[in-house]
Amino acid sequence: MKKRTVLLGVMLVILVALMAGCKDSESKASNESEGEGSGFSIAMRTLATPYVESHPDINEDKYVTELEKLTGTDINIRLVPHNEYVERMTLMLASNDIPDVMQAGGGVLGPELAGGVEAGAFMPLDDLLKEHGKHLLEAIPQEAWDRVTYDGKIYAIPEYLSNPSRRGTAIRMDLLEKTGLDVPKTTDEFLEVMRAFKELGVKNPYQGREDFKYSDTFFGAFDAFPYQWELYNDQVVPKFMAGDKIKDALEYYRTMYEEGLIHPEFLTIQQPEYRSNIIAGNTGMWSMNAEEVNAWEQEIQNNVPEAEVAIIPSPVGPDGKGGHYLYGQVTRSFLISSETEANVEDIIKFFDWQVTEEAERFFTYGIEGDTYTLNDDGFVNYEMKDDTNFLNEQHYRNRWLWMIRDATYTKGILEQTDEGQQLMSVFDDILSNEGRDSILYDPPLEAMESNPDIRPGSDTPSDVWMTGAAKIILGQEPLDYHDTIVEEWLNKGGSQAIEEATKRYNEDDGVLSR
Repeated sequence: MKKRTVLLGVMLVILVALMAGCKDSESKASNESEGEGSGFSIAMRTLATPYVESHPDINEDKYVTELEKLTGTDINIRLVPHNEYVERMTLMLASNDIPDVMQAGGGVLGPELAGGVEAGAFMPLDDLLKEHGKHLLEAIPQEAWDRVTYDGKIYAIPEYLSNPSRRGTAIRMDLLEKTGLDVPKTTDEFLEVMRAFKELGVKNPYQGREDFKYSDTFFGAFDAFPYQWELYNDQVVPKFMAGDKIKDALEYYRTMYEEGLIHPEFLTIQQPEYRSNIIAGNTGMWSMNAEEVNAWEQEIQNNVPEAEVAIIPSPVGPDGKGGHYLYGQVTRSFLISSETEANVEDIIKFFDWQVTEEAERFFTYGIEGDTYTLNDDGFVNYEMKDDTNFLNEQHYRNRWLWMIRDATYTKGILEQTDEGQQLMSVFDDILSNEGRDSILYDPPLEAMESNPDIRPGSDTPSDVWMTGAAKIILGQEPLDYHDTIVEEWLNKGGSQAIEEATKRYNEDDGVLSR
């Protein structure tokens, strides 16, 4: 892959800071001689995990302490607030306040790293992995390693997905039964169900959330996710420029808004309120990470005992397909600072242990004698509970603290119950057959990186598009106003982005998915 010019101005700051902050080799040798090599610091995004964000000191948590004991390491976790992730990570790099290990998003060239890989702020790991990470090399698929490779070298250890279709359409089956309707399939049938929910008095037949995050289910039916790209008329363009399907999707959402089928303030509702509305029993249908459906059902039942929640096939549109966006092969990745004074071999061994059977038992069930026991035959006795605190603790251990794993679902937990086994079938029989993919680039398009107004997130539209689309949905502008949105997007750098995207697609330059 060709090296590309880094356009982010913070790069110069990072380079200066790195040079200014370099520690001399004498100090490093002194630390190693004193036996401090097994300790390291790590920056981790909270991911809005309740257990993490409410903990008084995550480094004193019993599971962190046990993890240190099992791996022979002393880790210092530095929490990065979920909603301030990019800003805080960029600040760390610019101020040379760099921990030994940093958690990034899907790849190693995202905005949160501010060009750090290209600038040499992180070390290549190929040789270290060959010597100390053999379990990692065996367990993690090559496609995931490709996502954390830059200029032919591996720069991070990836958490990965074996099934990139992990979001599903959830529905209150107890409410659906009251309507007398069948499980909906088409967009028209979904409208019929939502209208019936409203007649039952359901406050939010479909629960929305800001910027269409976890509320873009029906864009998937029209294959019109406004943050995805496709080949159209020999050009790679955003899907909102590929014909009139985006207008069909916007008309659908406008109908939902006008008829009161979606929360009236869905364009601004953030995650905590989104979740609380669902848990309170005020919602008939929503989008979610399918692995969490059983836990959410149990929490809803604390408020509505008769509630039954299921993941059903997502609505299909004119082409007979649907589903949510497909995640990248990598969900999180962990990079090591090139200026670390920690023992990098121990860091690699720490991550290598996480794909062993001992690690799987710890992260799945917790601490022997505390959260589980073993019978005489060596089988695990683990009691599942409906308690919210228990579920939050389990979620933290399974999905946040367990840094390197197949993040599709936690098999050991789902195997415990009939509901869990049914959920595994959902992944195999429903989610694996749906989902919309996009043309992706790594490194990202330079034209997009330098124009934040037109740059979408991984699952959210750009500011320019979102602002205009909101006016259409709220009835402030007609559907044809979308042509004005497109024109503004093109004028703010979109034309250059399309030109770059098409050129790189034709040259197969950093194209991750077609």
